Amino acid sequence: MESIASRIANELAVRPEQVDATVRLLDEGASVPFIARYRKEVTGSLDDTQLRYLEERLRYLREMEDRRQAILNSITEQGKLTAELERDIRGAETKTRLEDLYLPYKTKRRTKGQIAIEAGLEPLADLLFGDPTQDPEQTAAGYVDADKGVADTKAALDGAKYILMERFSEQASLLETLRRALREDGRVVSKLVPGKEQDGAKFRDYFDYSEALSKVPSHRALAILRGRNEGMLSIALELGDSDAAAGTPHPCEGMIAQAFAIKDQGRAADKWLAEVVRWTWRVKLLGHLETELLGDLREGAEDEAIRVFASNLKDLLLSAPAGPRVTLGLDPGLRTGVKVVVVDATGKLVDHTTIFPHAPRNQWNESLAVLAALSKKHSVTLVAIGNGTASRESDKLAGELLKLCPQLPMQKIMVSEAGASVYSASELAAKEFPELDVTFRGAVSIARRLQDPLAELVKIDPKSIGVGQYQHDVSQVKLARSLDAVVEDCVNAVGVDLNTASAPLLTRVSGLNPSIAQNIVDYRDQHGAFASRRELLKVSRLGDKTFEQAAGFLRVMNGSNPLDASAVHPEAYPLVERIASQTGRDIRSLVGDSTFLRQLEPSQYTDEHFGIPTITDILKELDKPGRDPRPEFKAATFQDGVESIRDLKPGMQLEGVVSNVANFGAFVDIGVHQDGLVHISMLSQQFVKDPREVVKAGDIVRVKVMEVDIPRQRISLTMRLSDEPGAAGEKTGQPSGSQGERNRNQGKGQGRNQAGGAGAPASAGGTFANLFANAKDLKKR
Repeated sequence: MESIASRIANELAVRPEQVDATVRLLDEGASVPFIARYRKEVTGSLDDTQLRYLEERLRYLREMEDRRQAILNSITEQGKLTAELERDIRGAETKTRLEDLYLPYKTKRRTKGQIAIEAGLEPLADLLFGDPTQDPEQTAAGYVDADKGVADTKAALDGAKYILMERFSEQASLLETLRRALREDGRVVSKLVPGKEQDGAKFRDYFDYSEALSKVPSHRALAILRGRNEGMLSIALELGDSDAAAGTPHPCEGMIAQAFAIKDQGRAADKWLAEVVRWTWRVKLLGHLETELLGDLREGAEDEAIRVFASNLKDLLLSAPAGPRVTLGLDPGLRTGVKVVVVDATGKLVDHTTIFPHAPRNQWNESLAVLAALSKKHSVTLVAIGNGTASRESDKLAGELLKLCPQLPMQKIMVSEAGASVYSASELAAKEFPELDVTFRGAVSIARRLQDPLAELVKIDPKSIGVGQYQHDVSQVKLARSLDAVVEDCVNAVGVDLNTASAPLLTRVSGLNPSIAQNIVDYRDQHGAFASRRELLKVSRLGDKTFEQAAGFLRVMNGSNPLDASAVHPEAYPLVERIASQTGRDIRSLVGDSTFLRQLEPSQYTDEHFGIPTITDILKELDKPGRDPRPEFKAATFQDGVESIRDLKPGMQLEGVVSNVANFGAFVDIGVHQDGLVHISMLSQQFVKDPREVVKAGDIVRVKVMEVDIPRQRISLTMRLSDEPGAAGEKTGQPSGSQGERNRNQGKGQGRNQAGGAGAPASAGGTFANLFANAKDLKKR
């Protein structure tokens, strides 16, 4: 049997030794970011993507090995383990195959087949199966025994039938044959549940839907499964001609008959055996395989939805920070007013108040005066405006503020407030601002996420940030594990300032947990700023192993050692000192001297601990110590006068921010409180397989309005600026044909802040309206 390391190595196309080395590091407690960055020589330079895959597969395969051993032990205890069966079990490559092999030996509740065996009917079953020339009625007469519960020949034949049905349905090779046929050629068919036309209107595109099981995209799979869960749709798996005449054998019945050499040759028991086959499929196997394959469909769709969510989250967390600038945060509102906060360059709250510039009070000039006074008092350079209710009105107010204070180099930016309310009501926010009203806490979060999105968004459950696709329909355990990995990777890719980071941010650093992160903050509060990384070892419960894992990702700016502000790990400080000594330089003069550093040859400094990959990384880091991998900060400019969906006109060209990317396109915030959709076919003049090839969350893009549906709050956009409204059908690249063909080839829409609606295949006839099914409702969930 192939080892776990060899199997993962084959899947990753790397050497088994690389996998073995990585597994040892993981088992010793090393984190993926630490291994990816500081153990390249050990792993052969596996990157973080490969390491995450390896970690996930290792978990799965180890679970499978545990199950394999449990199955072997169980069958051995039963005294039924043969050499052939053991070989098959040890060679099984999936959990499904393992369970198929174990099925005949699994402890079951008392079945009809077992009852029939206890009644002495197994010889009858064997006789009719082994010799179909026997007459069923005549043969069964000899097994009638009222004392054993076999009242007549019909009861005897039914019992024999149940015995064979269970025997047939437990053959592993047959199950795999049927499963493969359904996977490759089966179709998912959904129908409206009678009487649910009105309640299930959002699923109307799936009232009579059929698509190849192997072709159903994740968003459609999750949509129809949600429809079934809500009682609006029925779902079935079909194979063969759905219009076949009644009584025609199902293709799977033929496979079962072939597996057991059952043929209709006019013999006495042939018809009875055909009935056994039919019952085996319809009673024993159809429901079982349908449930399993629809479960596989759901699992695959969930994995894809989680991948989409993780990709969007990574893009959002690594979006450009505005930097340490004094920021005025506005959390807009109408009746309750606009909550105003000022945070200093480090994110500390220094002032707050409430203004009422909008209806019903309309205190516009008074509000401007308050904002101007605050801006001058604290030398504000950034204005962060939450993009919720009254955001465009508040954006206009901020525009007048900039004109009123020309002496201040202020810039106004609309900021997504997704998740701000979750943070403001959290235990963390209550601990950080115990005396502050919940609404002001949300304004603080809005201001801080402009300064540094990563540092602020780590305080919020990733599922509340609003970039997911059907996030509530997927495995919450797998989702949380994936999103936590993304957050960990992002935090460690950027690095963390040890003297300013919050406990939630420190918690995401390699090797740290919430308890140690809080101890770091408590130590900092008691003793002042850390002067060096080495001082971390004075923190309670932070030992050598934790220090090894975390130190390289923590930065001490302006500390006693210039390397403490870089990504160079303390274990490599002696190497840097050696390089400096051999080149006749001191470390401080080395840092940032690009011309000199690029002349150095990494191979000249290798030893038993550090190879060329690590030395190359160190020289790059010395060139630009503590470099931030995030892009340069830019902000979209929303068009004046376009503040609601009613202001939009087909043909308008606007600037916007990509708020979410799904498999069928990208949602773009153009400042009208409802995101527009750029369908995948309208992202580029070229064919696009994955929207992330073109855009990612946080990108600033130029779009053209193609269609506006005010009653349904739907906006169709294109990034192909040469497209003309009204001609979408000719430019989508979507095939024409039957509704079934359209269903198989087109996407569906989702809501602005969290995808998860029913979805609808697009019409190939020229409108994208169906792509926006329930977007407004979903936004509110």
